[in-house]
Amino acid sequence: MNGKVFLVGAGPGDPELLTLKAARLLGEADVVLIDDLASDDLLSLCPQARVIHVGKRGGCKSTPQAFIEKLLVHEARTGHKVVRLKGGDPSIFGRAAEEIAALDAAGVDCEIVPGISAGLAAAASIGASLTHRDHAQGVAFLTAHGAEGAQIDWRALARSPLTLVVYMGVSRAGELQSDLLEGGMSADTPIIAVENASHSEARTVATTLREMLSDFARVSLKSPAVIVIGEAMKSRAKALSLASHEREAEHAVFARFASRN
Repeated sequence: MNGKVFLVGAGPGDPELLTLKAARLLGEADVVLIDDLASDDLLSLCPQARVIHVGKRGGCKSTPQAFIEKLLVHEARTGHKVVRLKGGDPSIFGRAAEEIAALDAAGVDCEIVPGISAGLAAAASIGASLTHRDHAQGVAFLTAHGAEGAQIDWRALARSPLTLVVYMGVSRAGELQSDLLEGGMSADTPIIAVENASHSEARTVATTLREMLSDFARVSLKSPAVIVIGEAMKSRAKALSLASHEREAEHAVFARFASRN
């Protein structure tokens, strides 16, 4: 007798951002397949379950997608209630479409349980709105790492009235910058990058399209990070930059004082 698979969004990292439904399903699960970007703290909600780590992280050794799909089918066909716990939201760059297709082909029932995506958490963490009736009439969620050979028309996006929320873009920041500039986006366009959004170790960098590469390098920005681009970020980027300069000035004064003593 078939069980059922739940593709569950674990949220961006803060356990308190998990939905009530996701928490209930974890407490009922027989098997939990957890991604690297899903917080291990959530495993305290499923002490009864068998936990299988199926890590997927850019630039690191990852569990093959085909193996994950076979494992989901196998566990469900055994009659288990299976939670596939994904970082963020399953439907945003979580390869949910591939897993749904595999489960449908095998005749296994599947349900999606949405979660808070890192792009939304990044905006919330800096107190910014992704839309603005004067500057941004919509939002585009984009990945800088598509399938092999896939291309995004960044030049067209550069001319759109959208806030661009770019996932997995740190390693391709140079290409992103050049494509947007060639597409006509102003070099003064504000950009805010948030590393590890919602985590205690989160870091934020406020910059512009012109200065993004040097500023990312200056702070050694690392993945996972979300890069938010657009005029809707203008006021928050200005405030964050001012606060950063004030902190740097305070540190410089302290360093001079310490050197004299």
